[in-house]
Amino acid sequence: MRAAKKCPIPFVYNNFPWPSPTGPQRAAIKKAAQAVLGARTLCPDASLADLYDKPAMPPELRKAHQQNDRAVMAAYGFDVKTTTESRCVAELMKLYQALAQEK
Repeated sequence: MRAAKKCPIPFVYNNFPWPSPTGPQRAAIKKAAQAVLGARTLCPDASLADLYDKPAMPPELRKAHQQNDRAVMAAYGFDVKTTTESRCVAELMKLYQALAQEK
């Protein structure tokens, strides 16, 4: 059996700028994240690959992720109704580039 390689947490989780959410935004993100975890428990025999197969994703999990996306986008100040995925990625890249220039 081969040991898995480990990546330091800063390289895995801190590779993009995180917003400074307000207290209510932080609570909404926490609630939405818990809903994602709760939706996963509804399918205890499914692997992550099964759960995240787009055509077969359980509706409860899809809805939970959509709520999570909206909560996080609100914390960034993105207009949830009009921001497309490509626009969101472009804005996040701008924030990342600004952060990288500071270091």
